[in-house]
Amino acid sequence: MATEASTSAAADAGGGSWVDGMSADNIKGLVLALSSSFFIGASFIVKKKGLKKAGASGVRAGVGGYSYLYEPLWWAGMITMIVGEVANFAAYAFAPAILVTPLGALSIIISAVLADIMLKEKLHIFGILGCVLCVVGSTTIVLHAPQEREIESVAEVWVLATEPAFLFYATIVLATTFVLIFRFIPQYGQTHIMVYIGVCSLVGSLSVMSVKALGIALKLTFSGMNQLIYPQTWLFTTVVVACILTQMNYLNKALDTFNTAVVSPIYYTMFTSLTILASVIMFKDWDRQSPTQIVTEMCGFVTILSGTFLLHKTKDMVDGLQPTLPIRIPKHADEDGYAAEGIPLRSAAEGIPLRSPRSAE
Repeated sequence: MATEASTSAAADAGGGSWVDGMSADNIKGLVLALSSSFFIGASFIVKKKGLKKAGASGVRAGVGGYSYLYEPLWWAGMITMIVGEVANFAAYAFAPAILVTPLGALSIIISAVLADIMLKEKLHIFGILGCVLCVVGSTTIVLHAPQEREIESVAEVWVLATEPAFLFYATIVLATTFVLIFRFIPQYGQTHIMVYIGVCSLVGSLSVMSVKALGIALKLTFSGMNQLIYPQTWLFTTVVVACILTQMNYLNKALDTFNTAVVSPIYYTMFTSLTILASVIMFKDWDRQSPTQIVTEMCGFVTILSGTFLLHKTKDMVDGLQPTLPIRIPKHADEDGYAAEGIPLRSAAEGIPLRSPRSAE
């Protein structure tokens, strides 16, 4: 009887009845997260085509240009991404970040497949295996994700955000971000992909926490408990806007400078890892789970990371071709006037050829 009572209480806290072990709120968050992955995955490709078209006739985003703002194709990709982000925003209002964020792996699959079709960035057979691993890992996390924390007002979220542990995390993130922007990007932004993506991922972990807080505030407001009267709601809104603008700027630079098939998985891996860490610190997701559930979730996440690793390592491989002599990737304009893009996945010292992704086109 005690077990039944605790199960019923947990279901009530989740915001609905249980359906195959998931609460109604978690199911809503799951559906929204899946639709978000589709739109965001497609937006990477549309934006990349817009960036390439704009770069052919103007100053590239990777070197500080903003000619893409006049390119309709880039705006089409931007609108697609906004639709996906809105769905993602809503998902965080219903489900914990540890459930919603890893499902971004599906956007990698969509992005990789569309890049193969539309951008001729070939997807190797091991890349397909990586996609399968992403799906398996995502499914594992979905089936063992914690139920959403019951929150009555945005003031409760503010209390969680101002606890010493999360304040320490936020301080470290902001300090690292400023060091990357002002110290490392001017020197290494064009040659080291981790610099741009590091900024996006660090800032992204804070934006997700703020997005979740704002989503909860809006959900409570629509249910009849007005949260717009609290100054914390507007503070979280300001943080969301600032973080998203920063992410957009440096993600555009990363996409314009490096291969899409590399940017997507690395960004996903770093962003998801930091977001889960931030959520565990701020919302204490694991406090409501057993050790078995936590271990299973981590196994699912490691499976997803294995999939993204395969996508990353095999993105330049072509079936039936053997490695040739090592070469350097030249930084010069190719036949269509757009600078050759891509980064070496292995160093020349390792005896692995450093191939430009355009060599496959």
